[in-house]
Amino acid sequence: MKTIVFVTHNDGKFREAQEKFKALDIKLQQYKDGYPEIQADTLEEVALYGVEYLQTRISLPFFLEDAGLFIDTLNGFPGVYSAYVFKTIGCEGILKLLENTARRTAAFRSVIAYKEPNKKAILFEGTCRGTIANEKRGTNGFGYDPIFIPDNSIQTFGEMDVKTKNSYSHRGQSLQRFIEYMKKQGKG
Repeated sequence: MKTIVFVTHNDGKFREAQEKFKALDIKLQQYKDGYPEIQADTLEEVALYGVEYLQTRISLPFFLEDAGLFIDTLNGFPGVYSAYVFKTIGCEGILKLLENTARRTAAFRSVIAYKEPNKKAILFEGTCRGTIANEKRGTNGFGYDPIFIPDNSIQTFGEMDVKTKNSYSHRGQSLQRFIEYMKKQGKG
């Protein structure tokens, strides 16, 4: 069985990835030490910097994922700063920013960077369009999950179980593209 390291301190992200990788002959191992997240304009830049930083610290094939919530009416804010904004103002702060706002469309974006020793990193992307709810709903998931309603659903991510969330989510999409790549390469 092949082992791949998933670099994340977020146990929720790790559980979502484990759910997606169940069907493959791949064991996921969590690496919680992380990497410095640079201030950058794109998720791709943040992910590639993380790979550069980690490639001398992890000897096994590894991947990391960077994601952000991009709210249309706020010109894409919080975007690449989603984790910092969540720690600072949380879901309540985002709801306050959108108070009295009718246009609540948004997108969650995910970028996975996969790195094998002595090979160039490969990126896999996923996007989930949706709307920001008027209030927090649900206790599942993490981060902005209780306020994000994906298109074609009436539930927030916070109201969904992991398998259902993966069927909609940005991370579920980027993980699926990564898994398809692994299958094509005969690595899973």
